[in-house]
Amino acid sequence: MNRDSQLSGSADRSDTRPILIVPYMWIGDFVRNHTVVRVLKERWPNRPVDLLTTSLCAPLVDYMPGVRAGIVWDLPRSRLAVGRQFGLAKLLRERNYGTALVLPRTWKAAIAPALAGIPERVGFVGEFRFGLLNRWRWGEKKLPRFIDKNAALAQPYGAPLPPEWPVPQLRVPAEDIVRWRQANGLSAGAAVALAPGSVGVSKRWTYYPEAARLLVERGLEVWVVGGPAEKGIAQEIVAAGGPGVRDLTGTDLRNGVLAMAAAGVSISNDSGLMHIAAALGTPTMGIFGPTSPYLWAPLNGLAATVVQDKSVLSCQPCQSTICKMNDHRCMRDIAASEVVGIAQRVLREAGARVTT
Repeated sequence: MNRDSQLSGSADRSDTRPILIVPYMWIGDFVRNHTVVRVLKERWPNRPVDLLTTSLCAPLVDYMPGVRAGIVWDLPRSRLAVGRQFGLAKLLRERNYGTALVLPRTWKAAIAPALAGIPERVGFVGEFRFGLLNRWRWGEKKLPRFIDKNAALAQPYGAPLPPEWPVPQLRVPAEDIVRWRQANGLSAGAAVALAPGSVGVSKRWTYYPEAARLLVERGLEVWVVGGPAEKGIAQEIVAAGGPGVRDLTGTDLRNGVLAMAAAGVSISNDSGLMHIAAALGTPTMGIFGPTSPYLWAPLNGLAATVVQDKSVLSCQPCQSTICKMNDHRCMRDIAASEVVGIAQRVLREAGARVTT
């Protein structure tokens, strides 16, 4: 059987069997998984939805409305890890899932749901998974965006794409933000959060140190947010901006979530933290060079999409992780003063919305 049964009909509100989502585990992609959660909850409000997650992404689950639980299970990327797969399958079997949505098209992602005997295992055809999935979907390559491919799996078989998908949401209680500020010795004033990291060197705007200096000169507090890989650039930014800049990089993603929730505006490369900030409702500026905002910007919308507009580059967008031509002009021609000017405007507009 290669078509959905339960997933092809109208919503059965008497069905209470839980649903498992096996998502992509990059931070930005994981945030966008919340759209899939929302589509499922609209169809089956009485079916609990769980997310398989890595230890890195697990803090995000705590802030996702509509998610019952995160199943934390780290699987290595470079090998099969048969024992780990069987262990995960045992855990999934105990939770009595009725449906699993396997978003990645890899063979490995579908192993544990199949071993667990989950009755409905939905995913796109790929990597010869015919023995692992039993509700196949076709036509993935015809879907224009990453979110279209994922959220379509939560729809009935053959349903047309909606004009707009539900946007991802992350909700942080106000009291958590107050405690976080106090624990880090931060004032209650508006701050600009800088997220200088990204997967792929070509997506990294290089003028964050200068931007931090200009922001501090204008009386703004600056926070640098990111993981251990951003520690070096964070130190450069602190050195350029002085005492008005705080290095908040670290190993706990929860710290990054709280920083983005507390910030007055965030400035980010095309990265996971950009998607976190946007899903939180923080006014977010996304700096794009080699990647397409249409394909990769958050569904939530951005306060500003920053791209270089001084010249037309034939190579843009290249979607490449390393610049191979034009000396990274797609990012290098975006001036720090331009970004800082936009940030000040965004802060003013956000302040106006709060006071009216």
